[in-house]
Amino acid sequence: MNLMRTLLVTWLLLPLASIAGDLPHESGETSAAPARIAIIIDDIGDRAIEGQQAVNLPGPVAMAFLPHTPYAAPLAREAHRQHKTVMLHLPLQATNGKALGPGGIHLETTESEFRRILDGNLASIPHVQGVNNHMGSLMTRHPGAMAWLMQALKQRSGLFFVDSYTHKDSVALQLAAENGLPSARRDVFLDHRAEPDAIRAEFERLVALAKREGSAVGIGHPYPETMEFLASTLPQLESEHGVRLVPITELLATPVVPATPSINAAVPPAVEANGGD
Repeated sequence: MNLMRTLLVTWLLLPLASIAGDLPHESGETSAAPARIAIIIDDIGDRAIEGQQAVNLPGPVAMAFLPHTPYAAPLAREAHRQHKTVMLHLPLQATNGKALGPGGIHLETTESEFRRILDGNLASIPHVQGVNNHMGSLMTRHPGAMAWLMQALKQRSGLFFVDSYTHKDSVALQLAAENGLPSARRDVFLDHRAEPDAIRAEFERLVALAKREGSAVGIGHPYPETMEFLASTLPQLESEHGVRLVPITELLATPVVPATPSINAAVPPAVEANGGD
């Protein structure tokens, strides 16, 4: 009798054991997706060879072109052909008085002239999808000028803005948010010092920040040292560094426009920029 009872219990429990084996284990472990980084290469358009090296970088690296420069248009077309994000690198006045070059906008520029120059700059870059500032440590601190910029970009469907963050008191990201414009802000300048060891150190800082925060944005320039480092590092990025390179468009925030936006609202705490204009 005891043997029969044992066999009966075993037979009844077998289906439950089978089902339990198919259920996921609650071990507390999750397979989180890799942290993400986006990289933008600025200052493209003045030099053909350096610009082509930037466009040829592996992966979805964004390209930011200076307006009305000799090679910007053909390189932008090639970048688009290679499925890279094309951006206008908009020259804005800096505190150091550096010359802006073609398409530059100054603090004394009137609103109508501001819009005219911006329209011409955007028209000079084929396939443009977004804008980031070239220099601008003066302009990006002025709410009125940044409101003009974000309102003008918002009127053009599909554009986004990235604050290059050349000054810690920049209000550009705040004004983009107040106007409901998809936007992001630079976290790390990769080559403020265009030396291999310095570039590697800043890249590692970018990776560490992405792992801590989930994502991070880096900006570099078409310097030979930067191009050599990125060309050799990006193909093994996920396997060796544990982060994924994504288009900048994947890291944009699209905030809800407040009912009564205030361009004079307090700026959130900012990390001191590690690169200038």
